[in-house]
Amino acid sequence: MSAQPHPAPEAVAAIIPAMNESQRIGATVAAAKQIPGVDMVLVVDDGSVDDTGPLARRAGAEVITHPKNKGKAAAMMTGAFALRNREISDADPGVDPHHRALLFIDGDLEDSAINTAPLAEPVLAGRADMTIAILPAQKRKGGGFGFVVGLAKKGIAELSGFDATQPLSGMRCLSREAFDAALPFAAGWGVEAAMTIDVVGAGLRVEEVECDLHHRVTGRDLKAQLHRAAQYRDVARAILVRRLRAKRNGGTPGGVSSAPADSGSSESTQNSSDPHKETGK
Repeated sequence: MSAQPHPAPEAVAAIIPAMNESQRIGATVAAAKQIPGVDMVLVVDDGSVDDTGPLARRAGAEVITHPKNKGKAAAMMTGAFALRNREISDADPGVDPHHRALLFIDGDLEDSAINTAPLAEPVLAGRADMTIAILPAQKRKGGGFGFVVGLAKKGIAELSGFDATQPLSGMRCLSREAFDAALPFAAGWGVEAAMTIDVVGAGLRVEEVECDLHHRVTGRDLKAQLHRAAQYRDVARAILVRRLRAKRNGGTPGGVSSAPADSGSSESTQNSSDPHKETGK
């Protein structure tokens, strides 16, 4: 099924989920403010115990605070729904609100955050409903063993037919229609793989864009391995949920349905107390 074209957004809101990023958030916000088309930078401080929130505000971002960590997916939704409410309240009576494109940026990108600008252009031009950043190889040694990436890549291809180059890339720009198609967000670290499956399954246009971005590498110590295990669990759960949904809708990738835009019904609310669901990468 092919989606009907929608009016392209006229501006972009950068939404930055962040937890304990006090050393990097200021530079990330400053860089995000320089992206062409961005007229709002919104940081969701997801239960930080450092000065992430105050430093983001000092750098010029609007800040929403989760008193306790809820996970990346929940932080993304908090920012997006806060923006939607703002747009509705700002609209003149009887006039449909003008929805911005949503540019999701990790809080640890620092100055390289400005290089997410190419993600916004196809969405603003109406050529794509969602863009996904393809990052270069990171300079620091470390990183994962590829198990989670392989799982996500295979699941996305199976359920949507889309061959994702970097299936776990969190830097994305979405039209409001793409955001609605991805609701409810999958829990924790499953959000990116699930988002791709749901947006492609809704018949919307997805484009991958090379971006020169640099972020903190996870590493291979015990903490990193526990983090990776949590990623694997969340991605596997997100794929399983969508595989079962596809079977209910006819058993084909095109049968994957998107849920209604209901902030009170979200996979991201599951297991929100899990200590491994930290925000960021």
